Amino acid sequence: MELWYTDQHTKDVRFSMKIEEQIASCESEFQRIDILKSCEFGKVLVLDGELMITQKDEFIYHEMISHVPMAVHPNVKNVLVIGAGDGGTIRELTKYDTIERIDMVEIDKMVTDMCLEHFQETSCKLNDKRVHMYFEESLRYVRMKNDEYDLIIVDCADPYGPAEGLFTREFYGNCFKALHDDGILINQHESPYYSEHSRTVQKAHNHIKLVFPFSTVYQCHIPSYPSGHWLFGFASKKYDPINDLNEEAWNKLGIKTRYYNTDLHKGSFYLPTYVKELLGTNE
Repeated sequence: MELWYTDQHTKDVRFSMKIEEQIASCESEFQRIDILKSCEFGKVLVLDGELMITQKDEFIYHEMISHVPMAVHPNVKNVLVIGAGDGGTIRELTKYDTIERIDMVEIDKMVTDMCLEHFQETSCKLNDKRVHMYFEESLRYVRMKNDEYDLIIVDCADPYGPAEGLFTREFYGNCFKALHDDGILINQHESPYYSEHSRTVQKAHNHIKLVFPFSTVYQCHIPSYPSGHWLFGFASKKYDPINDLNEEAWNKLGIKTRYYNTDLHKGSFYLPTYVKELLGTNE
């Protein structure tokens, strides 16, 4: 008998992959957590039935959410990462010796515990001495911070359940307050392709641009995510992601990546017309 996992992309679209075995499963205070071994995508992390990351293509997501701001901001020392319980974003950030402190706020400790045990590819740097993990509600944590971070990365799940509050204007306003005068906010921005997701993209972008002087989005291709076309939000108090890209300096660092490079960095901000229209930036 064959075992298949199906991710419900929309009410009319499903994405299925053949599964070799269920590696682990548990129920936390917040959600059901499953780790599966698939034939094509390797290990797969699933929360409440929804695919979060796969072993085969997680590097795309984690590199694009991390290295884009790091190649723009010349002096990132203190970073706040919200969500990121799998550890992949932390893994990428620890490649920078100039970063002094990484605070990670994840509501569900069990997600991190499961990934430490079964997803070592992403969780391998959670024990870095610069990483400080806080297992609590992110909205409350950020609300208490003021002028503390150079970079905030919102690496959260879809805007339902525990992550719903991380897509509100109040939250983005608190992030603005928590950043230094030259701070950058990066957030996973969903897919613009399916109408069910595009409304979230539009709403989040409208909230952010009311808070930050500069707000735009950039894109990448993640095969296992809905439609494969994924967006990230780039918001800043000071920096333009293309004009302030320090290409030469970043390349001199010699950081090993499999997806991100500075040519792709520039190209990722040139958006299809339908995305520009969705964001109200088409000219």
